[in-house]
Amino acid sequence: MNIGLIAHDAKKKLMQNFCIAYRGILSKHVLYATGTTGRLIEEVTNLNVHKYLAGHLGGEQQLGSQVEHNDLDLVIFLRDPDPLSFKAHEPDLTNVMRLCDMHNIPIATNLATAELLIKALDRGDLEWREIYK
Repeated sequence: MNIGLIAHDAKKKLMQNFCIAYRGILSKHVLYATGTTGRLIEEVTNLNVHKYLAGHLGGEQQLGSQVEHNDLDLVIFLRDPDPLSFKAHEPDLTNVMRLCDMHNIPIATNLATAELLIKALDRGDLEWREIYK
């Protein structure tokens, strides 16, 4: 399955730790990420990650395009929940979440949901995505 990975700056270390913890599961799938997040994941896990541009340079739009074409089966987007830390590219991130809703692509926006989805993926609970495509 194809997995998209995005993390705000304040959550990049958490994304690295998540990918270390679930390296065994993630290694069985194809990973896509925004540039900096993908590079940081590769550095600590030795997983192969298809990297787009850095998020603020258009990587989120590239990943959004993949969602729009129904080419991702799962998105893990660890975001900064602080509403006061608005980022200029925030509309792109909102678009990724909206597109996931439109195309029935499971998306996790926090660690608890990310762990639930990755364990469901490992159990085979997301196999319906193959039929849905």
